[in-house]
Amino acid sequence: MIGSLSYLLGLTQAFALFLSVMFITYVLTILRPYVRKKPDKAGDPRHFRWHIFIPCRDEEAVIGETLHYLREVFPLARLWVVDDASEDRTAEIVAGLAARDSMIHLVRRYLPAARTGKGEALNAAYTALDSWLGPGRSRTDQVVCVLDADGRPAPNMLAVCAGERLFGDPSIGAVQIDVWMSNRGERTPFPGAGRFRNFFGRTLVRMQDLEFRGAISAIQLSRRKTGTVAMGGNGQLTRLSALDKLAADGKRPWGGSLLEDFELGIQLLLAGERNEYTSDTWVEQEGLASFKRLITQRTRWGQGTMQCAKYLPEVWWSRNFTGLGALEVLYYLAQPWMQLFGTLIYPIPLSFLIWRMVVDPAGVMAFMAAGGWILFTTYLAFGTLPFLVWGPLYWWRCAPEIGFLRGVGYGFAYALYIYNFYITSWRAAFRLLRGRSGWAKTRRNSETHLRGAPVARDS
Repeated sequence: MIGSLSYLLGLTQAFALFLSVMFITYVLTILRPYVRKKPDKAGDPRHFRWHIFIPCRDEEAVIGETLHYLREVFPLARLWVVDDASEDRTAEIVAGLAARDSMIHLVRRYLPAARTGKGEALNAAYTALDSWLGPGRSRTDQVVCVLDADGRPAPNMLAVCAGERLFGDPSIGAVQIDVWMSNRGERTPFPGAGRFRNFFGRTLVRMQDLEFRGAISAIQLSRRKTGTVAMGGNGQLTRLSALDKLAADGKRPWGGSLLEDFELGIQLLLAGERNEYTSDTWVEQEGLASFKRLITQRTRWGQGTMQCAKYLPEVWWSRNFTGLGALEVLYYLAQPWMQLFGTLIYPIPLSFLIWRMVVDPAGVMAFMAAGGWILFTTYLAFGTLPFLVWGPLYWWRCAPEIGFLRGVGYGFAYALYIYNFYITSWRAAFRLLRGRSGWAKTRRNSETHLRGAPVARDS
């Protein structure tokens, strides 16, 4: 019995160490392009025709200000607002602004066809734009940008994306820009609530800002080398001619996955387009201060990643992917499954140690004194260092105003924050097993009630 347990312990430790070494190698690999990044040269946005798609559902609180901001900062861009059967004044607000401004277009969706996912709303905007353009118009100089209803792009977005390395290069089909949390410096995300709740809420928002501007940005910069840059749901820009490729033969550009942005990026690469990423411009969005809402959002993202695994055979055999690029996509799509595996493997050595401490404390102490502590220290270091490093890097690259010590503290907080993926991966897996794939909007921090309900697409 003891021999079998020792064998099991050794096996699980080996697996856990293998996963940890593989991950820390991956982190070291993506750090190099992140710390060596050089600015992209801006271009002339007047060389292109810009269209901004904004899917909306019950966004009366933010849509008016967003449209005013976009028209003031980006006078060259046409705004296409998709009202997804809102039950508030979203459509009324947009219609009123559109009546006075020909650069604003309202696209309305009605139940029962509405509320079936963000991808479907974007497809409605694509159809409206296609109809408005009509035949005979050039499509390669038309660029579509997808924004959230509260999205605030940096004023240099169009100029940077028009640069020679981005849309200035005719071979580039899509560009993803950096994402920042607009409320990253807000001290009281829950006015009137207690000190702990506000501390937790603002730390949670800061972790999302660190995640997007740190780890995710580094991953995207490394993907420039592998040719597998992914698209995000906010700040996603795509050449219309590239979307047309995906819409051939009666299809639609955006698919039905719960991660429609990543799915779009994969389909563009399969179609022979090139995706690019830049951190020289960005879009701000609201970070979630509620852990419950964050878990709901990330569960949807995790399930969407699992759904996109269906593209792996195409990616593997596609001539448009290098071997390294196919491996990168495989690694990304395997993440939720590796997290499921990790939750089963990682606790075993610690549980075994605790059990041995109970039944044979003298033996455990002898084992530790003989060098066993090195094994567990290495185990702990490999499991936490890949996350701790992002705190100081975030201070150095993104937020010098927070100070070095707080940056170190954010590194420790991020090492705890990252465990939400173990929760969301299991929730996503159970939803898949139960055949549930309904799409629901993530509520904003200020919302206490979400009108209506999504149309279920559960099977």
